Amino acid sequence: MKTSLFVRAGVFSLALLSSSPAWALSCDEIMNMVNVNVPANIIVQTMESSGEVFTSDAVRCLVNNAAPKEIVDTAKKMSASAQPADTEIVREDEPEVKKPAGGGDTSFEDEERIGEKRTKKDSFEDLPEEGEEKRTSKDGCGRQIEEAVDLYKAAKPLASSKVLFDLAEGGTCPNDASEIYYYLGRSLYELQMYHSAQYYFMQVVKKGPSDRFFDYALPKVVAIARLTGDDSELLRIVHKIPPDEYPRAAKNYLNYLMGVRLYDEDNLNEARRYFAQISTKSGDLYLKSKYFEGVIFNRTGKLKSAVKAFGDVVRDAKNVDIYTEQELAEVQALEDLALINVARIYYGIQRFDESSRYYSLVPRSSDYWPQALFEAAWANFMQNDLNLTLGQVLTVHSPFYAEDEFIPEATILRALTFFNLCEYSQVERELLAFEAKAKPMQDELKDFVKQYSTSEGKKLADQAFDAYFGGVKKETVLPKSMFLRFLRNQDLLALVKHLQMMEDEEKLINAQKSLWLDSVGAHLKTVFEEDRRRYKQRAGLVMLSEMARMSNYLGDLLTQSQIIRFEVVSAQRSDYQYKVANTDLAETTNRDQVDFATDVNFIFWPFNGEFWVDELGFYYYTEQGSCK
Repeated sequence: MKTSLFVRAGVFSLALLSSSPAWALSCDEIMNMVNVNVPANIIVQTMESSGEVFTSDAVRCLVNNAAPKEIVDTAKKMSASAQPADTEIVREDEPEVKKPAGGGDTSFEDEERIGEKRTKKDSFEDLPEEGEEKRTSKDGCGRQIEEAVDLYKAAKPLASSKVLFDLAEGGTCPNDASEIYYYLGRSLYELQMYHSAQYYFMQVVKKGPSDRFFDYALPKVVAIARLTGDDSELLRIVHKIPPDEYPRAAKNYLNYLMGVRLYDEDNLNEARRYFAQISTKSGDLYLKSKYFEGVIFNRTGKLKSAVKAFGDVVRDAKNVDIYTEQELAEVQALEDLALINVARIYYGIQRFDESSRYYSLVPRSSDYWPQALFEAAWANFMQNDLNLTLGQVLTVHSPFYAEDEFIPEATILRALTFFNLCEYSQVERELLAFEAKAKPMQDELKDFVKQYSTSEGKKLADQAFDAYFGGVKKETVLPKSMFLRFLRNQDLLALVKHLQMMEDEEKLINAQKSLWLDSVGAHLKTVFEEDRRRYKQRAGLVMLSEMARMSNYLGDLLTQSQIIRFEVVSAQRSDYQYKVANTDLAETTNRDQVDFATDVNFIFWPFNGEFWVDELGFYYYTEQGSCK
């Protein structure tokens, strides 16, 4: 049987938390490609797209094996700032580096200054939980505010919001602006107008920790972020709030967001320091922080620590307190993603049997099961279990997942498997069909992203978002499954949901009586008009990033397809030469029929082309191959 000369390609954004996969590209695999005359520029492209961190041993191996200079230079470039990666899962010492939390410009809009730090005297004086301290003065403003608060407490949030809005717009109570904004936000929150409430709470938060309502407003913004799943507003400002000024009610969440921000800036040690501060009693937030720790350990080559962190996620997920359906879904997703990441780590160190075992632990009910099954197929391919590989790919390609799962690499794996079975005609058919479908997709993605690649183009990212997610249907060759894959990016999904929430909220505003609608409602609709564009711009930038990544991914797969077809021609030539030299064997080969031996532990039924849900994942081919 001919040995495969190709390594797996592509980066999967399972990405509930933007995790980095653990695909490895070894010196031996690179030299295999060199030895079969794969062009050096193709090898360099494969190395760069793998995201691999090359150790000094790997670079030395390439030099000792006389790898082309551009390949060695690429390996050196990809190892310059890296820590040495473990070749086995071993214990490592990890000194903790502590640096002040960094800032940095936002990628999509101007920064906003967050007020002044509170005086030292006030730092430890916590205010009552909901901002209901008694007023010390009873001036005209104070009496009107108390009347509005009384309306709020009497379950009349609409009337309360009208009084407070009139006070805010009148400008007669500038010293009480924070209190007015805070209670106006609470009234709108009670009306389930969450974006409107967030707007007013943020007016208080922007004044900074020195404002007496800061400790009340910030936890409310956190509550809205938890409710909607969109923390983009908080991510814009969290780095501007000193950690010792975090309100107790929001401390865990703000530490988590600060860790996320630092992770996105590649400040991994400092990010891990913030994640480590999150309480074990914070439920799904603790699991998310442990998951991020696992991703960071994996990225820095600390594989044993990564496996332990992911294992903690799986273990603790069963005991975490869950209060909403959304939290339940997030916890289940984290558990499944943790298992997949452990499987990837074992795949990366070529312990394919362990990798397969962890993939098999992902439940069939999981949204990530098709992805796990596909990656398990790679692990079985590496163990030369080719018929099981084909069976698992068949499940991935079944109608049950065709509309929802975009896994184009499955076709490449299927072709490689038939290549190893010497079924060259089948390989050619598979790859030509793949190229005919994938090339137009890549062209559309590449051309669309290019339109918005300049600094001026990025300012129009809201238009890019509307082109595919707006109300007007765009002519496209991109399948629905690709956009569902984009929405695995939780930042994009949260923004899309937030925009939908704004639409629903605007309908709720329009349904109110004219007295309220013509004053409070009119102002809120002005806010919505401005904010909608900001949110679409954010979503557009994330979408364009996903599209660029997908374009590169499809380009890599198309390159692999061409390389495999080149190998097919070479293999067919060798096959023809063998047959010409051994004509006396052809008649015997055609006459002999070999029975396929089945496992006594299983009952085999022939597949008739009809898929049944209870059969998914259990398909097994009986290909004997045509190798001589």
